[in-house]
Amino acid sequence: MKQISILGCGWLGLPLAERLLEKENLVKGSTTSENKLSILEKAGINPFLVALESESVSESITDFLSESEILIIDIPPKLRGNQSFSTPLEMTFVRKIENLIPFIEKSIVKKVLFVSSTSVYGDENDLINEETIPNPETESGKQLLLAENILLENKNFQTTILRFGGLIGEDRHPVKHLSGKENLENPDAPVNLIHQNDCIGIIESIINQSKWNEIFNAVAPFHPTREEYYTQKAKEQNLVLPKFSSEQSNIKKVVLSKKIENVLDYKFRLANY
Repeated sequence: MKQISILGCGWLGLPLAERLLEKENLVKGSTTSENKLSILEKAGINPFLVALESESVSESITDFLSESEILIIDIPPKLRGNQSFSTPLEMTFVRKIENLIPFIEKSIVKKVLFVSSTSVYGDENDLINEETIPNPETESGKQLLLAENILLENKNFQTTILRFGGLIGEDRHPVKHLSGKENLENPDAPVNLIHQNDCIGIIESIINQSKWNEIFNAVAPFHPTREEYYTQKAKEQNLVLPKFSSEQSNIKKVVLSKKIENVLDYKFRLANY
C-alpha cells in the first residue's frame, strides 16, 4: 500500500485515483473547484483545494503532499495556442511548476510522475521515439518541455515523464467535434491517440514496477490516416461524416511506444479505440 498524491483530479486524474484506491493505495486528490471536493470525498479520495498559480501556491499544498511517497502531476498548461514567449504571460505554466518545486523538496515525496504530451516533438515527418530530440511548435508544447526539464534536473526526487498522444475515452472523442466539418486539413496524417483506460494502465505499471527517471511516449500502436479513422468512427456513431481537403497531407508524424511495450511489458487495449 502506498500513499499517493494526485495534483489535478480531472478527466484523467479522478478515474486514476479511483483505480489506485481499488488497489488498496491511499490517495490524496486536488481540485481547484470547491464543488468537486464532495465528489472526491465520496469516491474515497482525501480531497484538497489546491490552486497552483504562476505567482503563488495554496497553503493547502503542504498537507496535500504530507506523508505521500509519490506525486502525480496532471495539470494542463491551458495556454492560448498563439501566445508567444514575448507576451506578459510568458512561461506561466513553467512558473507554476517552479513554485511547486520547493514544496516537493520539503515533503517526503521522492517519486514524481509528470503527465506531459507528445506535442513536445512538434510535427516533423518522422518516426518519433524517446530518443528523438523534442522540437515543440506550440506554446503549450514549449512550456511542457521546459517543465519536464525542471523536474528531471532536480536531484531531490526522481521524475518519470509520460508523454501522452491525443486523449480519447468513452465520453471524449475528437470525431464529435469533426463531424460535419468540411475542408479538414491533413487527411493522410497518421493519428497518434491513446485511450483513457491505457493512460491509467500505464501509470499503474510505472508505479507497480518502480520505473523512475524515465521518459515514455504513450500512444497506441496503430496509426491509420485521419481521413480513414475519423470517417470510420463517424459511421460507427451515426454522425455526419467529416470531409477532408483533397490536398496532400504534409504531416507524417508517427509516435512510437515500443519502450512502454518493452520496458513495462504493457499491452495496449486496442478494442476500446
